[in-house]
Amino acid sequence: MSTSIIEPGTRLSGRYRLEERVGDSGGSTLWKAIDEILARAVAVRTFDPGFPRVTEVVTAARAASRLTDPRLTQVFDADDSGEQAYVVSEWAAGESLEDMLRRAPLEPGRAATLLYEAAEAIAAAHAAGLSHLRLSPRDLLWTTGGTVKLLGVAVDAVLADLRSDDPALDDTRALGRMLYASVTAHWPGDPADSDLPAAPEVDGLCRAARQVQAGVSLALDTIICRALGLPAQGGHEPLTTPADLAAALKSVPRTPLPLFAGPAVGPPPAVVPRPSRPTRPAGPAGPAGQTRPASVPAASPAEPRPPRPQPSSHRAQHNGYAAPHATRPAGIPGGQDRRPVSRTLLAVAAAAVTVIVGISAWALSSGGDDDPGAQGNGTPTPTGTSQPPAPKKLPIKNATGKYEERQAGHPDPTVLKTAGLVHDGKNGTAWQSQSYADPMFGNYLKGLGVVLDMGSVVSIEQIKLNVPDGGAGATLEVRVGNEDARGAMQQIAERSTEAGSFQIEPGKAVRGRYVLLWFTKLPSSNKAQIGEVTVLGRPG
Repeated sequence: MSTSIIEPGTRLSGRYRLEERVGDSGGSTLWKAIDEILARAVAVRTFDPGFPRVTEVVTAARAASRLTDPRLTQVFDADDSGEQAYVVSEWAAGESLEDMLRRAPLEPGRAATLLYEAAEAIAAAHAAGLSHLRLSPRDLLWTTGGTVKLLGVAVDAVLADLRSDDPALDDTRALGRMLYASVTAHWPGDPADSDLPAAPEVDGLCRAARQVQAGVSLALDTIICRALGLPAQGGHEPLTTPADLAAALKSVPRTPLPLFAGPAVGPPPAVVPRPSRPTRPAGPAGPAGQTRPASVPAASPAEPRPPRPQPSSHRAQHNGYAAPHATRPAGIPGGQDRRPVSRTLLAVAAAAVTVIVGISAWALSSGGDDDPGAQGNGTPTPTGTSQPPAPKKLPIKNATGKYEERQAGHPDPTVLKTAGLVHDGKNGTAWQSQSYADPMFGNYLKGLGVVLDMGSVVSIEQIKLNVPDGGAGATLEVRVGNEDARGAMQQIAERSTEAGSFQIEPGKAVRGRYVLLWFTKLPSSNKAQIGEVTVLGRPG
């Protein structure tokens, strides 16, 4: 039972020092705290005196602590046996989806990737018999380490005293609302769940995402409608489980998430009025400068694309689209006067073409000047710019296995013996650890990994990894530095491993001699594995 007065500086169980009050919600308080034994930041939830569901919350937290998906915040401790009940969980630092969308919608391919990760994580929770029931853009974080984190599985529903006859359906609808918001920056759900602008509605139903924001493909729009339980083009059945949504998103083009998953560049979207038929941005210019009418069908793009920048010059605009028709220039009357005027225009056009050809020839002939990118007005042209050379594969001088023991006397010799296999040029071989009883190394180790020695300080732009099937789903930390010591190296990424090939991009080049690939949690196979590793960048 919770009876004591809680304030900053209070210690719970002699180890969790409460530092900062983050927020209050329905009779409980969330704190940022320090675990003084493990010297790390944690999130601690305490409860007001008389909170009626303390036992249920602690029970739900203990159930959530058994979840192993790294995209779900980990519960470390939960106790209601003393004077003050509490729940201790992972402190996830990053930016919420809602904060990202306050600036602009996400590029559709990136939104699909973000919600694919979220749907897979919630599906893993459902497979373990747990659900969320309160998902909103505030619960999805893109962490500073470059990973997806979902907050509050199992616990938030009990805090709010929520129950459901079909939790899989409820969580799928919530994920659908988050996907809709991701591509439109409008919220199609309860206003209490998000501060984003409300999604526009017609006849009580929210408009299709592609009618609100340009660049959303028909395939992705159909998935959004199915996840929301709305009529979908092609007569597709609604999606009713998070696993179904993840499988559907796997079929559309997805953009790999960079180290920092910010929004697409651009202003907040304008709502496009619903037309009598689907309209498209104006097509390429046709004869006499006319544009293709917007109602003329065009081939669907191979993958979702962000909206093109709209011209700021003379073309008429309407809610971000080019005007669908062109009017006759005022200087061209009808009737018998057309022929003389047309000849005059043709003469003017011919003269203009002659001038353009002459300028082009001069530009080509002056290509060897000292300043080839300068024009008479001093503005550089695209032909004067140069692209930086592509990063090159850097040789790896040596690889060394490492592990950090939690209990003395429990080494992992396999990590040491197989380290050289990460750069032997063979995808069929792999560095690996021994097998453990659970993803937390059977409580014998704090972590393990392999260090790549580049031989000298290099500039690193990309790291490619090949992981065997049994190695997917582990939590991998990537660090770069000039010393062969984890604490002295800069962390550039933390993510879940994938089967097959995937890459890590720090967002900008980082310099160092050593690259550390460090596992803080094992995959479901309970054994770490990495095949071939390729480091791309520049020497020196």
